[in-house]
Amino acid sequence: MIPLLLLLATPASPPAKAPPSKQAWTILKDAVADKSADRRVKAVHSLGLIRDRQAQSLAEEALSDSDKNVRTEAALSLGRMNATTARPKLRACLDDKEIQVVLACTNSLYLLKDPVAYEVYYALLTEERKSSKGLLQSQIDTLRDRKQLEKLAFETGIGFVPYGGLGWQTIKTIAHDDASPVRALAAERLATDTDAKSAKALADYLTDKKTRVREAVVEAIAKRGDPALLKIMIDLLDDENDAVRYDAAATVIYLSGRHLYPGAKSSTRRPAGSSVSGGPK
Repeated sequence: MIPLLLLLATPASPPAKAPPSKQAWTILKDAVADKSADRRVKAVHSLGLIRDRQAQSLAEEALSDSDKNVRTEAALSLGRMNATTARPKLRACLDDKEIQVVLACTNSLYLLKDPVAYEVYYALLTEERKSSKGLLQSQIDTLRDRKQLEKLAFETGIGFVPYGGLGWQTIKTIAHDDASPVRALAAERLATDTDAKSAKALADYLTDKKTRVREAVVEAIAKRGDPALLKIMIDLLDDENDAVRYDAAATVIYLSGRHLYPGAKSSTRRPAGSSVSGGPK
């Protein structure tokens, strides 16, 4: 009897705690399904720090969220986690009616080396389809929506670039009626597109009325390193804007070196900031 009483008096052992990783997944899964769109945005953004199938699956599901900011973060996270198998779903999101979602998907497709990204950037810069096999007309119409582009430029600056855990970069000096930061980003991304149509588009926009676009086009041409574009750069040596004029001068020097020694490594250094990483081949 006494041993039985002693046994009953012994305090029960506390329940075993779940492993930290299981607790962490519970936190993220609950947040991704939260009623608050703000919490869902934050949780989906955090998924980009994980590179495994479960995180990718959650991010892919978030591409169809009712909130545009959640869909945007889902697209960006898939790029950050290098989810190459998510490319078909990211391409499907190019049909989204919100241009910020379209650009987020395009950014990730660019990082995942999907050539369709260049179709979007070409359309953003020129407002035209690059090829009959590229974007649908309805998608082009979305990219032509200047009001959305202007609002996006004002709110987020030239965002949709890899940001390593930080939010979108905000450029507060941009005028509310100016879509040039988004078009400038498109020009910068076309630097790594080997299609001759993109080279021609860049050449055509060297005289764009927006300084930021001209500057981006000059830098893109420098990154391409194509001596055939040297002649059209010379006119910009008289550009009214200092930054454009200086970039043009550096690009002329760089391309001149490549023109003199075609196929060889130029002794002239590439203009600062013009190294390219990533992007479709």
